[in-house]
Amino acid sequence: MDELDTALLRILQNDARRTNRDMAAELGIAPSTCLERIRTLRERGVISGYHAAVDLKAIDRAMQAIISIKLRPQAMAVATAFQDYVMQLPQTLDMFMVSGASDFLAHVAVKDAQALRDLVLDLAKRQEIADIRSSVVFEHQHRTTVLPL
Repeated sequence: MDELDTALLRILQNDARRTNRDMAAELGIAPSTCLERIRTLRERGVISGYHAAVDLKAIDRAMQAIISIKLRPQAMAVATAFQDYVMQLPQTLDMFMVSGASDFLAHVAVKDAQALRDLVLDLAKRQEIADIRSSVVFEHQHRTTVLPL
């Protein structure tokens, strides 16, 4: 990763729809150089995909929460199956396997408090859950650009 690769990552993360010619002009390089650098970043796995950012309020999922989950038994097969289950739920945005008091933190987005209550109660019915707690997210800041340190 050099300065040009980092600059390309910054541009693409801010707007992945920019044209190759536009990015090349901004960086003062030939379009063929720009195209080759981006291709190399994809091949090396630095760029893993391109995604559209969605406004959760616009799709009626304005309430976000973090659900803290403790499993029993603490076996990898149980954890993997549970993680797969939660990731297929349409409310799930992110899932983190963590150390400490919880085994998982699930970041979810739902319509309202009633929908959050229903989700938590449905999850709590699962026999592998030893403890479940939810925290409403009042504000969420999300970094859209991540560059090498």
